[in-house]
Amino acid sequence: MKFSRYISCLALAALTLSFTACSDYLDKDPENKVPETDVDYTNLNEMYMPVSGVYAKVRTGGMHWVIWPLSIVRDDDMWSGRLDDQQLLVDFGNYKYDNTFWGLNEMWNQYYGIIKVANSALASLDSYAANTTNDQLLSQYRSYCGEVRTLRAYAYYRLTQAFGDVTILESNNQIDLTRSKKAAVEKYMLQDLQYAMDNSPKLRPNEMTHYGAVTAYTAEMMAAKIYLNEGNYAMVEKLTDDIINSGKFSLYSDFYELFKIPGKECNESLFECQCTDFGQSSGDMVDADNWFVFQGPGSVKGNGVTAGGWNFIRYNADFKQWAAARGETVRAATTFMEGNSTTPSGDEIGGNKGEYYNGKAYTPTNEMTEGRTKYGENNNVRVFRYADVLLMNAEAKVRQGKNGDAPFNLVRKRARMPELTNVTVDQILDERRMELAGEWGERYNDLVRTGKAASVLGSKGWTEDKTYYPVPFAQLSDVPALKNEPKDE
Repeated sequence: MKFSRYISCLALAALTLSFTACSDYLDKDPENKVPETDVDYTNLNEMYMPVSGVYAKVRTGGMHWVIWPLSIVRDDDMWSGRLDDQQLLVDFGNYKYDNTFWGLNEMWNQYYGIIKVANSALASLDSYAANTTNDQLLSQYRSYCGEVRTLRAYAYYRLTQAFGDVTILESNNQIDLTRSKKAAVEKYMLQDLQYAMDNSPKLRPNEMTHYGAVTAYTAEMMAAKIYLNEGNYAMVEKLTDDIINSGKFSLYSDFYELFKIPGKECNESLFECQCTDFGQSSGDMVDADNWFVFQGPGSVKGNGVTAGGWNFIRYNADFKQWAAARGETVRAATTFMEGNSTTPSGDEIGGNKGEYYNGKAYTPTNEMTEGRTKYGENNNVRVFRYADVLLMNAEAKVRQGKNGDAPFNLVRKRARMPELTNVTVDQILDERRMELAGEWGERYNDLVRTGKAASVLGSKGWTEDKTYYPVPFAQLSDVPALKNEPKDE
C-alpha cells in the first residue's frame, strides 16, 4: 500500500544517513548531509531520495526522547515525572536552567541536524533538476523542495520556541554563526513556508503520493502559528480560513482513538512523524527513538503482553482537577492515564493512584502487532492537527472583533462539551489548554505569547528572562560567535 511504499523509501534513506545521528551542527565540513558521492543525478526516478532523508532525520533526531520533556515541562500542567533520574528536567520545569545539561545540547544539535540535512537535500534536488527540461518533472522538483523547506522551517520553529534567538544556517559551509533575532528567524521561516504554499500540493498528507508527506496546508498551518505568535491575526485568519474552506480536513470522530493506531494519518492530521513495524511480529521497524517509551508508565499489561516505559512525564493533579471541574469526560479519559488503573481498552497500568501519565502517547496492547512488546511501537507521533487550526481561526476572529463560535464549537462538539456562544479569547485559551494538553509545549507557548506567563507561572519562579533556554555551554565554548549580539537579519 502507499504507506509501505513511502516508509520503505524513508527507511532506506535512514540507512544512508545513519552516520549523521550525533554530529555537531557546527562542523565546517558537515556530517549531516545527504551523501553526494556516487549519486547519479540523471536518474530522476530517485529524485525523492534526498527528501526522504530529511524525514528520516526528523524521525531519528527531532523525536529524540530528551527533546520531548524539554518541550513541555515549562507549563503549569506537566512535569518530568521522576525525581530519581534526570533531575535537571525537574529543575528546568521550575525555570532553574543549567546550560551544561547534555539534553539541552542534544536538542540544539538535533534540530540543526535536520536543518543541515535539509540544506543538503535542496542542493541535491537542484542537481537533479539541472538534468531535465521536462515541465512535469520540474513541477515535481519544486513540490519536493516545498516539502524540504517545510521541514526545515519546522526545525527552526522548534529552535525558536526553545531558544528564541538562533543562528540562521543558510549554508552548511557558513562561516559566520552569529545568532539572528527571533523575528528575523521567523521571517526566514515564512519565506520557506511561502515557497511551500506556492509549490507543494494542496492536499491532505494522507492524499500524497508519498503517503503522509507534508503539504501546502501543513505549511499554511505552520505559518499561521508563527503569525499567531507575532499577533498578526488577519494573516492567521486568512491562512486558517484557507485550510478550513478547502473542505479536506475534519476532526476524527473518536478522540480516544485519534492518538492510537486507528487514528494514524486520519483526515485531522497535518503532520505526523511516521513509524511502522511493517505488520511483522519481529525484525526491523521504523520508529521514533524512545519518544513513546520515555513517557510510558513502568508497566502496561493486557492480552498476554507486558509493555512499559521509563515512568517520565506526568500531568499535575491540579490540572486533572481543573479538567474535572470543567466537566471534561471524553478528553479527560484520553489525556489522563492514571497509575494503578485499567484503561478503556482493558490494559492494567502500573504505578500509583493519583499519578497521571500522558494517555496521548499510549497504544493499547490489543492494537499492537502480535509479537511486539515495545511501548508505543507502530504508532505515529502526532505533530500538527486540524483541531489547532480551528482554535487558531476562532481566536484570530475574536481578536478582530468577529465571531469565532463556529470553529470553536466544532472542537467542543467532538469532546461532547456544551456549545458556547460569543466565545471570548480566554475561553478559547482554556479550550486550547484542554484540547492540546501534552502536545509540544502549546500551553507554555500560549502563556508566553498572551502575556499570561508571569501571572500563571510566576509562583513557580518564571520571570521574563526565563522565557527561553540559554544557549548550550558546549556550543558557546566551540563557537564564540554565538556570544555576539544577535543580528536583525
